[in-house]
Amino acid sequence: MKTVTAQDFAQMERRYRANLINSVTGLKQVHLLGTVNEGGQANLAVVNSVFHVGANPALLGVVFRPPRAENTTLANIRRDKEYTLNNILPGFYKQAHQASAAYEPNVSEFKACGLTPIYYEGISAPFVAESTIQIALCVSQELPLEVNGTTIIIGKITGISINKDIIAEDGYVDQHAAGSITVAGLDSYFTNEPLGRLPYTKE
Repeated sequence: MKTVTAQDFAQMERRYRANLINSVTGLKQVHLLGTVNEGGQANLAVVNSVFHVGANPALLGVVFRPPRAENTTLANIRRDKEYTLNNILPGFYKQAHQASAAYEPNVSEFKACGLTPIYYEGISAPFVAESTIQIALCVSQELPLEVNGTTIIIGKITGISINKDIIAEDGYVDQHAAGSITVAGLDSYFTNEPLGRLPYTKE
């Protein structure tokens, strides 16, 4: 076993350190986050930091890194208070990954990456038509983290569009049947193979 200490982190090359810390915790769900800019243009961002907050009310959190000048996603969310999360499938993961590029604010990642925006009544933010799970959210709370300048957005789920054959009778969403992929670090993508579902634990 190799031991790497906090003192070692400070001596590492920046990209090496980012890859190490981003991938050491293993596989994470990855999503395309849809917003619109101030001109009504559809935009996309790749996020791998979505986490469950609660089911009643239905809340999801997303961690946003300190924003770059050309990164408009957090600004769009703060202005419109609406955004979407869309799963990524093997058939378009390379296009989805390209959405992480630093495009100019007037460039739509949908168009640049060859993905299709779709809108549902009453929701201003775009969904990804190619996704099998589409989640609409509105901002419930914003939490700035002084420790490293990141921001957590807690969003309330206002709607879910999903292929009905991937929801079990007990409400379980079968991510394998949905075709959802995962990511380790920032750029290594994986398909999912289920081991099995276990019963609710009791004493």
